[in-house]
Amino acid sequence: MYNDMDKYLSESNILDTVLSDEKKEKLYRFYKILIEKNKVMNLTSITDIRECTYKHFIDSIAIEKLVKDIGEREYSVADLGTGAGFPGIPLAIVFPNLRLDLIDSLNKRVKFIQEVCEALELKNVTAIHSRAEDIAKDKKYREKFDICVSRAVANLASLSEYCLPLVKVGGSFISYKSKGFDVEVNDAKKAIQVLGGEISDSIKFKLAEYGERILLDIKKVKPTASKYPRKAGLPTKEPIR
Repeated sequence: MYNDMDKYLSESNILDTVLSDEKKEKLYRFYKILIEKNKVMNLTSITDIRECTYKHFIDSIAIEKLVKDIGEREYSVADLGTGAGFPGIPLAIVFPNLRLDLIDSLNKRVKFIQEVCEALELKNVTAIHSRAEDIAKDKKYREKFDICVSRAVANLASLSEYCLPLVKVGGSFISYKSKGFDVEVNDAKKAIQVLGGEISDSIKFKLAEYGERILLDIKKVKPTASKYPRKAGLPTKEPIR
């Protein structure tokens, strides 16, 4: 099965980074841990090795298409709503220069990420158990990150309210999106502006037969007002319009 993952990573023609054997082996070990743990804990509905390689690993690493020097600089990165560790764990494996805080509201998932990091000896990851609304109000984390990433399933206006408060001025909130993103971007324009951001760039690419993906780079151009994010639930129920 390792050879299968190696083949899929090589044949994709999506990634620019040439992965070393050590990094490919760690990605494969992560896949094995994920599938094994998934038997007792709901971490992912994607278990086929080819689909997982494309939808989880290649998709996560494809941020390099937008952040050209991601393999060279010691960026501080927050992965908000990381779930089973995407995109954070693949980014930590492929770009060991990054310093990543993987944040999730479910403690079971945080413990899983800690187990993965211990097994794979990932020294550049900290797993944090917190709600998005809480960590964004914490002075230790608020406006401290160069980049905040999220593959969470939520509309862009809501995600912006959760993520932009974590990004320092001059940094970026990078959102992973798929089909329907045009409507989301249009609906989120006011929220992004109110929260101190502006859409700077975007990259589209195809994940083989799995469809089109887009990476949105939302630059932080001014500080976020202290009242954001609003109390729990409001950013999702009543997005800024």
